[in-house]
Order: sequence, then C-alpha cells, then structure tokens
Amino acid sequence: MTAPIEVSGSEAEAQPEAVLAGMGGKVEGRSLGQIAWMRLRRDKVAMAGGVVVILLVLMAIFAPLLTSWFGHPTSEFHQDLIDPNLQRPLHGPWHSGISGKYLLGIEPTNGRDIFSRIVYGARISLLIASLATLLSVVIGSTLGIIAGYFGGWVDTLIARAMDVFLAFPLLLFAIALAGVVQGKVFGLSGNGLRIGLLIFIIGFFNWAYIGRIIRGQTLSLREREFVDAARSMGARAPYILFRELLPNLVAPILVYSTLLIPTNILFEAALSYLGVGVNEPTPTWGGMLAQAVPIYSVDPWFMIVPGLAIFITVLAFNLFGDGLRDALDPRAR
Repeated sequence: MTAPIEVSGSEAEAQPEAVLAGMGGKVEGRSLGQIAWMRLRRDKVAMAGGVVVILLVLMAIFAPLLTSWFGHPTSEFHQDLIDPNLQRPLHGPWHSGISGKYLLGIEPTNGRDIFSRIVYGARISLLIASLATLLSVVIGSTLGIIAGYFGGWVDTLIARAMDVFLAFPLLLFAIALAGVVQGKVFGLSGNGLRIGLLIFIIGFFNWAYIGRIIRGQTLSLREREFVDAARSMGARAPYILFRELLPNLVAPILVYSTLLIPTNILFEAALSYLGVGVNEPTPTWGGMLAQAVPIYSVDPWFMIVPGLAIFITVLAFNLFGDGLRDALDPRAR
C-alpha cells in the first residue's frame, strides 16, 4: 500500500494572501470596457478596418497639407498633359497620367490632379456621413428610448411614425428637394446649402432604423431590477431615461453608428452621381464617378480610382463595425 502524504502544519494553514503573493501579486478585475477592448484586439480583421478608418479621417483632416506636399490644387488644369485628339493623358501606365508629380494620375479632358481630388472628396464624404449619422442617432435614440419606456399610446404613435419613415421614398425625395431648394436658405448658399441639405435629408429620414433597435432594447431593460429600484426611490422618468437606461444603450448605439456611416457614404455618393450633391468644382467621389462614365472606354483609370476609394472606405467601416459588435456583445457571434 502507498503511504499517505503528510502535510506539514505550515502548508496546511497557508493563507490565500500568501498563495496569491507566491503567484506574482494582486489579481485585478477588468471593467466591461477593458474586456471589450481585449476582445476587439484579438479580431485582426476588425483592427485592420479600424486602422484604415483612422487613416481616412486623418487624410480628410489634413487634406490641405497632403495636397501641398504630394499633389496640386484641385481646380488647377494641366491641358498640356492631355492628348488633344483622344482627350486622355499622354503619359503613364494605361494613359492614366501617373508619375512622380501625379501619384494617382490626372483627369482626362482637363488634367486636374486625381490624388488631390480624392483627398478632398474624402473630407466631403466623411463630413456629410458623420453629421448625418449623428443626427439620426440623436433623433432615433431619443424617440426609441421614450417609446420603449412609456409604452401605450406613446409607443404606438412613435412606432407608426417609424413605419412611415421606413416606407418613405428617400432617394426620390432627396432628388426633388435638392432641385427645389435653391438660392439662400437660413443664411446658407452654394455648396454650404447643399451640404446642409444632404445632412438633413440623410440624417432626418434615417432615424427610424436605429429608433427600432433602441426601442427593442429599452423594452427589455425597463423590466430590470435597477429600473425598479430607481422607481421605488422616487426617481422621475427623465432621470430613469437618461441616467439609468441610456448608459446601458451606449453599446448598441456605437455599433449601429459604425454600420450606418458607410451606408450614408454610399447614399451621398449616389446623390452626387445623380447630380444633386455638392456642386463643381468641389470634388466628391460620386461626382468623379459621374464624370468618368461617359469616357470610361477612353480612360478607365479615372473610374477605377474613386470607385476604389468608396469601396475601401465602406469595407473598412463595415469590418470595424462587425468587430465592435462582437466585442461588445459576444452572444452576437
């Protein structure tokens, strides 16, 4: 038979603190934000998308600096570099005009620098998409949390309004409104008016999507113990809405915002392509695509560059948004 293992008194009476000290120090807890960040860092695809998003934002912010270093003014013509017969660049691969002075080539017919126009186009696209998303999030989150918490006729009224906005022919309305609103409105005119109008149209008529998501989340949260505790302590509805419920809705709001921005970028590009976006000579990616369509057979490169810019931007935001959703809600995997 095997002899029993003897345990000395000092080992048997070892305290948990001594064991933890022998393992290398204190054991610290992690907050929900730290746990989400740890999950997000493990997702290499999402992190790559986030890096691209950051680079795009920096490119839009420092557009004048980048243009002065690596490009030329967006409205500067270089007709001497254009073939007068074929109306396309004389030099560069595929007659694109790419060279050390023109990193992405030049536009056919007028010779404007494509690199500079892509950089400034990012500023317009991200500005309109971000502000429109902010407007949608503010309206949708506010009405969604009110509908989900109060219920009854308030919920019914807001839910029917959501149905109306979801069924609204947004593209046709945007085209009609952009054609009707001209001149000077609220002190805005020219491209300032166009940008403000696009932000209003895209943001105001897209709030119903996030409103439905926040309403559904609020319907489940309002039955939780912390809400009952706040009510029992005499808390009023505004306090419960914005101090108890809203902090617990930050995660879905952030996730949906990152997924709504690329949709708004595509919508702005579509409006610019249809001729109801920002006016020339201010560059936009959709406007560049519209100019490239009639001459794509002569100079296909002019269509490829803005198309790739839209594709990479939308893909980066979607990849980062999917990774953020998985990090904040592991059950969504």
